[in-house]
Amino acid sequence: MLFFRNYRNKQKQQSSFKMQNNDLTEKVISPLLFENIAEIQKSFSETPDLVVKNFTIKQTKCSAALVYLSGLTDTKTVNNHVLSPLLFEANKEEEDFEVQVSLGLVKEKSTWQEIENAILQGNSVLFIDQRNIAFIFDTQGWPQRGIEDTNIESSLRGEHVGFTETGINNIAMIRRHIPNRELKMKEMTVGARGNLKVTIMYLADVVNPEVLKELVDRINKLEVDSVLNAASLAEYIEDNPYSPFPQLLLTERPDFAAAEILQGRIVTIVDRSPNVLIGPATFETFFKSMDDYASRWIAASFIRLMRYFAFLVAIFLPATYIAVIAFHFEIIPLKLLLSVGASREKVPFPPFIEAIIMEITLEMLREAGIRLPAKIGQTVGIVGGIVIGQAAVEAGIVSNIMVIVVALTAIASFIIPNYDMGAAIRMLRFPMMIAASWFGFVGLTVGLMTLIAHFVALESLGTPYGSPIAPLRFPDWKDLIIRFPAWSMVKRPESTRAIQSKKANSNRPKGDEY
Repeated sequence: MLFFRNYRNKQKQQSSFKMQNNDLTEKVISPLLFENIAEIQKSFSETPDLVVKNFTIKQTKCSAALVYLSGLTDTKTVNNHVLSPLLFEANKEEEDFEVQVSLGLVKEKSTWQEIENAILQGNSVLFIDQRNIAFIFDTQGWPQRGIEDTNIESSLRGEHVGFTETGINNIAMIRRHIPNRELKMKEMTVGARGNLKVTIMYLADVVNPEVLKELVDRINKLEVDSVLNAASLAEYIEDNPYSPFPQLLLTERPDFAAAEILQGRIVTIVDRSPNVLIGPATFETFFKSMDDYASRWIAASFIRLMRYFAFLVAIFLPATYIAVIAFHFEIIPLKLLLSVGASREKVPFPPFIEAIIMEITLEMLREAGIRLPAKIGQTVGIVGGIVIGQAAVEAGIVSNIMVIVVALTAIASFIIPNYDMGAAIRMLRFPMMIAASWFGFVGLTVGLMTLIAHFVALESLGTPYGSPIAPLRFPDWKDLIIRFPAWSMVKRPESTRAIQSKKANSNRPKGDEY
């Protein structure tokens, strides 16, 4: 009975939440100026940064009031392009007062929800006596940082420009890379309280309409107070929220986002977030970087091979060490076995406990290095790792071999170019270690089979996550483990399900032949 009562209460809360939103949407402003000002002051009570300027329009002699939030509005734009024309300019040939406002974007709204949202987004709203509509001016001017290089996705030869927390700037940076009329956008608002602006960018003649519709529907179905950033939005709309693997790609690089749009994928720009979402994503997209396409294809192929090898090392090396030492030590050569035995002679713990101690210590050092200031963090990470590792070996807590294994595992996990995939790899390391400590290579094999089965079943916006490996799509292997020359990749990946597959011709100018 308690369960059903709680369930009914939740349903009532959800229905009341929708009714409040509907009432606010349908509530229309009054034609009387003083009533509108009173409603604004009631809605924005205890808001000291609310500015209400009462004045008389010179041209029409009507009483008016301009309302805005000082912290989110560019006051110079308000004074020069809104107040000054309305107060001091009068055009006798034109009767409509709107011509006196020197702003390009002016909207007319009549419901309180639209007006409140406009004020909270940094716009200024003009109320006029005896008129039941309000005029919204684009005067946004909140504090924002300049365009800088990315801190996480650094590049040697790519552009040194990263996304900012302003959605309009992010859209402009992508447009610079793709100045094409087929680059389309869909704008949506997410959150009943946050009113987060979400913009979807895609190539209309390339993107698959089914994938686009699926993404738009998932975002439109969200009923939350607010979504704070792009990573939170990804949690709401991804296919499998319980999977350790990220199913939507997050990036701070405009060139990488533009390259994925050209491949037929969709970019979702979330206002107030320095990251954008890219989907549908496949497993192999998390192992690519812009340096792969800014270097010669042979060098890029070698680096990409190293990343896939590092992926295997980061997940399975500690588990393999545990399985070999605890169960299958007979496969170790005799001389190496004697060396391992000598290093473990004073260690009182089994291999699993030894590995857990070192792995958790390493994760703590890594997290401490991130949270501290950059100059101090590097010192803490290097000095702390050396001092703690050496002291642990001398105290007989861990062996020298274990320190080497953990160090190689840490280096391998840092090679992965995507942060979310690197975090997933570090988490998967621990269940593999547990399986190896229980059943040796048998447990390790079962863990690998479980990982592969999950990998094959996973999807991203309805697209197979394992493509082009599962299902097999050999044409896409030109940009999988080995990156073929750019002139040989004439088609878009089949995993994007693009309606226009061809993106280039295979012909290229050749030098003189002798």
